[in-house]
Amino acid sequence: MRCVIARFPFDLTKSGVLESMKGIKPEQVSGESVIIGRRTYPVKQVGQVITRQDPRDFSTGEVLRAMTQLGFTCRGVAPAAVPTRVLSPWQEASAMLGTPAAA
Repeated sequence: MRCVIARFPFDLTKSGVLESMKGIKPEQVSGESVIIGRRTYPVKQVGQVITRQDPRDFSTGEVLRAMTQLGFTCRGVAPAAVPTRVLSPWQEASAMLGTPAAA
């Protein structure tokens, strides 16, 4: 499959990516990831290995699109949990009393 990553064309195949990533130890995943074989790799690491370019030269979207088209499982960033606001006892009591009525 022909794809463009960082303005350079690449002919990628699933078997070629598997061969390139063989023996590469996965870095810690903190964002988007690609499952190759039984290992989960950060997208930037996969892009760096298969393109031999600096990770700053390409976006994660370019690599994710190429890996998805080749049939690899890609995972995005899990949505951050919205922190719940904890009220102090004074704020809780004030909320229960409500707001004063206009006179």
